[in-house]
Amino acid sequence: MTDITIATHNGNFHADDVFSVAALKCIFPSFNLIRTRDLEVIAKADIVLDVGGIYDPEAGRFDHHQRGGAGERENGIPYSSFGLIWKKYGVEICEGNEDVANSVDSGLVSTIDAVDCGHVEGVSKGISLSQTISMFNPTWQEESHYDVCFDEAVAFASRILARFIASANGGISARSIVAEAIENAVDPRIIVLKQYTPWKRTVHSLSEEALYVVYPSDTGQWRIQTVPAELGSFEDRKSLPAPWAGLSNKELQDVTGLDDAMFCHNGLFIAGSESFESTMKMASMAVEA
Repeated sequence: MTDITIATHNGNFHADDVFSVAALKCIFPSFNLIRTRDLEVIAKADIVLDVGGIYDPEAGRFDHHQRGGAGERENGIPYSSFGLIWKKYGVEICEGNEDVANSVDSGLVSTIDAVDCGHVEGVSKGISLSQTISMFNPTWQEESHYDVCFDEAVAFASRILARFIASANGGISARSIVAEAIENAVDPRIIVLKQYTPWKRTVHSLSEEALYVVYPSDTGQWRIQTVPAELGSFEDRKSLPAPWAGLSNKELQDVTGLDDAMFCHNGLFIAGSESFESTMKMASMAVEA
């Protein structure tokens, strides 16, 4: 369908309308985009987002500015237009995978919604993705047209959205691999992965005993990494041995007695050696330390 018309407001734009259009590009590769506040033009559009004062997904209306808003999630984060678009099309965009769609909503969409709706409790401070998108707006000193800048922002947002989907898909696909490694662990405190896969969320949900994860690096060596005490925490269930902190090569080899030990981070959360055997010995030493 190439003659579909999508309408959103003109002038200054924000992350929710930019990402809404980026998401719709995944469903409708070709469409006419109109940025306007002319109600007669808006009424004729097939899909209207972030303008118009109506939320009716069956009619293709996705605004959240009307009195009472357009609902909120179970965690209290209200929906902006991006969230409303994702609520209708997210699973389809993620090729039918509801888990991936929910993960993208949790990691990206709900944060954009929260910032847009002023629901900032729990939102990380600092330069946000929403602020980054807003910086695509022309300044008062620039002659750039808002619509041109909007298109540039959508192209940027499309890439970000694609990477969030890929990351979510990769994390979910890794669950079974990590779960099998946990089940097959000789020592439940040491989880061995035959290839690197995202593991933290699965380890936390399935194993209270795991202290370290051993896996191959992309350069052919092996790594041992601590399991965080909580997801996102910089504290570990058990740190690597303190005497290893900041050592590398011969210094670490002398302390560990392993002739291919390579390094240990000063923060005691990751270390490595050339071989699997030596890395497993490091894990055993760490468990007993």
